Amino acid sequence: MHRSLNSAALSDLRQQRPYPAVSVLMPTHRREPDNAQDPLRLRNLIAQAKDQIHSDPAVTRDTRIDVIEQLDLALAEVDLVHAEDGLAVFAAPGEHQVWSLGRTVPERVVLSDTFLTRNLVAAQAAERPFWVLALSADRVSLWNGGTEQVTEASTGPFPLTRSLEDPDAERKERIGDVPSTFSDEQTRQFLRDADAALGAVLKSEPRPLYVAGEAAALSLLSDVGTVAKGTATHVPQGGLATGPAAAVWQAVRPFVEAQQEKAVAGVLEELDKARGRRAFAAGVDEIWQNVTSGRVALLAVEEDYRETVRDSGGHLVPAEPGDLDAVDDIVDEIVERSLDTGAEVRIVPDGTLAEMGGIASALRY
Repeated sequence: MHRSLNSAALSDLRQQRPYPAVSVLMPTHRREPDNAQDPLRLRNLIAQAKDQIHSDPAVTRDTRIDVIEQLDLALAEVDLVHAEDGLAVFAAPGEHQVWSLGRTVPERVVLSDTFLTRNLVAAQAAERPFWVLALSADRVSLWNGGTEQVTEASTGPFPLTRSLEDPDAERKERIGDVPSTFSDEQTRQFLRDADAALGAVLKSEPRPLYVAGEAAALSLLSDVGTVAKGTATHVPQGGLATGPAAAVWQAVRPFVEAQQEKAVAGVLEELDKARGRRAFAAGVDEIWQNVTSGRVALLAVEEDYRETVRDSGGHLVPAEPGDLDAVDDIVDEIVERSLDTGAEVRIVPDGTLAEMGGIASALRY
């Protein structure tokens, strides 16, 4: 079961598939007693998907057997013990994927020639992922940061390790030429290699970067490297290269929260400027009209803002969940449409956009 969304994974998921590409979405619960019914609800949704496949005349016998087998394999991979807020199960001929999401999703079963990804796109936007590079003289580890946690990333050559044993140490001691740990050439080359490896990661998956280590390590990396300079936030604490994850998170958390507060202030400033030049929109209906025409440059949405709507003569009006033609994930669809048209999407804490109805945008024109 996958937990770490990235741009490459989303791009792959959004490619066209042979029919039927089955999407099963379900809200899940992290704690008891709310999670008690999750296994039964999931089995029922998988059974519903199988029924739709059986009753679809466009699905051949061989394809039906294949996709149903993929659904069974996907179901076996689901780990509801460690569930987050949403679950997405995808199955198509010859493949299946299971994604755990830190954002709730509507309960849904869809057969199409593409997977239903709008909720995953919105979940990735809400995660605000970041990288943590943890330095020591003999180990450099990379950590994948998200909502309230970090996990060590086995990306590229990370973690980088080396031995600190110097085969020439005895001769150097005799002549008094033993350099400090973070000034010898071997350590300089080790951190150069780490900087180069980090550059490859950031090129494929750009994110905010936090570099943790003792002062001498941070100074040396800045001296020998290029990638970790400039926009990287330094966290002056050593002993984190081997973890554990909880210690890494506690060390970087104050810096992450400070950067997020700064980013929210920047979003509000951009929205205020947009209002001043009359390029501002707020509310689901007004933003929907603009996002469908590609006019949205910046979209800001509160974390837990949801709205159920239906189309009434070209405008979106409030609806109750379960109403005929009701759309209960319109906010996620707006997020996906915005990203597809090149807009910047920022998920902000609840209450930030209270005066704007929970969702607002700066327009291109």
